[in-house]
Amino acid sequence: MSHELTIEPLGQTLTVQPDQTILDACLRAGIWLPHACCHGLCATCKVVVRDGEVDHGEASPFALMDFEREEGKALACCATLQSDVVIEAEIDEEPDARVIPVEDFQARVTRIERLTPTIQAFHFALDRPMDFQAGQYVNLEIPALGLRRAFSLANPPRTGAAIELHVRQVLGGQGTTWLHEQLQVGDVLPLSGPYGRFFVRQSVHRAEGLPLLFMAGGSGLSSPRSMILDLLDQGWDLPITLVYGQRHRAELYGHEEFLALAREHPHFEYLPCLSHEPEDSGWTGARGFVHDVARARFDNDFRGRKAYLCGPPAMIDACINTLMQGRLFERDIHTEKFLSAADAERVRSPLFKAL
Repeated sequence: MSHELTIEPLGQTLTVQPDQTILDACLRAGIWLPHACCHGLCATCKVVVRDGEVDHGEASPFALMDFEREEGKALACCATLQSDVVIEAEIDEEPDARVIPVEDFQARVTRIERLTPTIQAFHFALDRPMDFQAGQYVNLEIPALGLRRAFSLANPPRTGAAIELHVRQVLGGQGTTWLHEQLQVGDVLPLSGPYGRFFVRQSVHRAEGLPLLFMAGGSGLSSPRSMILDLLDQGWDLPITLVYGQRHRAELYGHEEFLALAREHPHFEYLPCLSHEPEDSGWTGARGFVHDVARARFDNDFRGRKAYLCGPPAMIDACINTLMQGRLFERDIHTEKFLSAADAERVRSPLFKAL
C-alpha cells in the first residue's frame, strides 16, 4: 500500500508508492533532494527520519553505519516507506535551479554516430519533448540486461524531443558494451529524467560580470557542450573558456565544432589539450592535463570567475585542487558527479564538500 511522506523543512507531503524510494518519489514530485550515486554508496542523499519506519534497502554499511541507522538516518536513494514518514533533509536554495519533475519517456534511436574509437553518439526521438536545464542528465534503461545507466544530455534544451547521448564504452562494462554492440537504429528504450543540479548560475554571472570556465575530460564533454550551446543560443556575451582534454588526438571529439564556435563568437575561447599524444604526431595544440593547461592559461590565478567541471573523478579532483590553489573557492566551483556503482566507492575530495 502507498504511504504519505512529509519533507521538512519544506512542509510538503506527497504519496509514495510501494517499493518506490524516497528519492524517486521526491524527484518525480519536483522536490529536489541532494544525491549523487543512486546506489546507496556515497551517502550524499542522507536524511533524518523524524517519524515513521523505513526499509533501508541496499544501503551500504559504510555509507550508512549501524549507529546512524539507530539515530534514525537513512539514504533516500535506497529507503522505502513502511508507514507514513516524516523526514528532515538539507536542501540548499538555488535561485537559478528550475523545478522540473522527473518523468518517464520512450526513446527511439534515430542515428548512431561514431565519435572516437571508444565513444559513440546515440541520437533519440522521445515520445514527447523533455524540459530540462542544460547540464542535466537522464537515466537510460537497458531492459535486456535489467540495468539502468546515467548519461548527460549533450544537446541544448531547444532541441525538444530530439536528444543526444555520448557514451564511452567502458572496458568490462555491461551496459555501455551492450549499447555499443547491440543497440540499433529503430530500437526503443525507456528513460527517465531530467536529473541533476549541474547548471550555469546565470543570475550570479550577470550580476557580478563573472566569466565562465568549463573544464572537461573524456565523455564528460557532454554537459559542457549542452551548457555552452545553450548560452550561445541565448546571446550570452560574458567570456566563456572551455579547457577540454583527452589522451590522444583520435579521442578529441567535437574539436571542429568548438573551433568553429570560437571563430563565430569572439568571447568564446577553446583550449584543447592532449595528455598522451606522441611527440611526432604533428599535434600543435597544448599538451598535458586539463588542470595544468588551465593553470598556465590563467597564470595560476582563477579569481573573479566561476568554474564548471565534468569528467572522470580523478580529473575533477585534480582540477579542484588546482582551482583552489589559484584562489578560487568552493562557492565558485560547480561539478556534476553522477557516479557509477564502482565510482561511488571512491572517496570524494576532502577539499570540496558541495557537489
